[in-house]
Amino acid sequence: MQSSVSLLQKQSLVASPQLIESIRLLQLAHAELHQFVEQELEKNPLLEPAPKDDEPFGEVEGPTWAGSPDRPRQGKSLPNATGTAPGDRPALEEFVALAETLHDHVARQIALTAFTPQDRLIAGELAGHLEDTGYLQVNPLELAGSLNVRLADVERVLETLQHFDPPGIFARTLSECLEIQLRQRDRFDPAMAALVANLEMLARRDFQALKQRCGVDEDDLLDMLQEIRALDPKPGNRFQSGAPESIVPDVWVMPSRGGGWQIELDPNTLPKVLINQSYVAEVSRRAGQNSKDMAFLNECLQNANWLIRSLDQRAKTILKVATEIVRQQDAFLEHGVAHLRPLNLRTVADAINVHESTVSRVTSNKYMLTPRGVFELKYFFTVAIASCQGGDAHSAEAVRHRIKAIIAEELLDDVLSDDDIAVRLKETGIDVARRTVTKYREAMNIPSSIQRRREKRLWFSGDQGLKAS
Repeated sequence: MQSSVSLLQKQSLVASPQLIESIRLLQLAHAELHQFVEQELEKNPLLEPAPKDDEPFGEVEGPTWAGSPDRPRQGKSLPNATGTAPGDRPALEEFVALAETLHDHVARQIALTAFTPQDRLIAGELAGHLEDTGYLQVNPLELAGSLNVRLADVERVLETLQHFDPPGIFARTLSECLEIQLRQRDRFDPAMAALVANLEMLARRDFQALKQRCGVDEDDLLDMLQEIRALDPKPGNRFQSGAPESIVPDVWVMPSRGGGWQIELDPNTLPKVLINQSYVAEVSRRAGQNSKDMAFLNECLQNANWLIRSLDQRAKTILKVATEIVRQQDAFLEHGVAHLRPLNLRTVADAINVHESTVSRVTSNKYMLTPRGVFELKYFFTVAIASCQGGDAHSAEAVRHRIKAIIAEELLDDVLSDDDIAVRLKETGIDVARRTVTKYREAMNIPSSIQRRREKRLWFSGDQGLKAS
């Protein structure tokens, strides 16, 4: 039996913890990034937040310019998402009183209702299970068991609560929500009860079956449908569920005076930290020859330098990706969604010489403020639809927009099938199959041509009747 020892040499790529953390920083939204930086400031005594930079963003002459995090800024300030300059403080939202929530509104009505102590306890428990939409998500039998009261008492209190404002709250299903509102309007007759009990037919727009089920003619059904449309399926949504949330864009894109676009990073989304050099010098002097103290100091200094480099690299990478997106989607910024170009991650990655995964991380939970609104960076990446005339491909988002526009222009006597829409699109140079039209139409919750024709006839007859009367 022979044994031998051999050496095998190979190369492998191993990601260090700091490299993994740097990669994670790329995909963090600005709120998460600020939280991460705050934690680092607490852990590292050598770090301190940089002073606020109140210098406004500059307007730079030239056809197209992309602002850099390192560039000094001078001149006129750009507005942020709320229309104010970044240096303006305080924000208007700080002086706006919070709107009354649904639970506050209900609690005030419970306090003004002549309940017994037990009924008030039951009402409070029912209100605690009220969703922000106004629906009740609790089983009355289970609630009666947990409170050790009779089921009849819970149902009696629930019936009282269902008369509260706004009409329709404390319902357990959509049908019950509509029924409550119709009863308060004294319009819950047998025909309307049959309509509310067959909402799935209404969703399918099966008006012929609804007329038979409700025992009414077309005119009566039209009146009933108009009443249903006037009801609120989610009565709690008219109340604010909490503090108002707003999207803070990471990138600003504004027209440049010299032509092209001016691109800047929002300074409010870029946390800045500095190393307190005087503190480092003082601690080094006091540590002296103590190896343990010097090791801790060197570790803190290394982590601080890593964080500063990582934040700077993150800002530069976001700016590179945003600049390339603007360059690729210049026609969209000029003319609208119909001119949105097909774009994928690889195209941007190759243009700025980074990996696709880097672009994917950068575009996650990042937003861009443009003259056409605020968009998530991922919005600009859509698949390509071929052109039947040999020209440039079309963006899937632009095709969906075109399909929606074609359907919106339909007349009563000219409702288009998916095949007809595909033909119309080919006439404009978009080579798309009927099944693709069907897929996009269904994704936009647009009914089929049969359902649209049936609905148009119903509404048209109703409009004619109103005009005649």
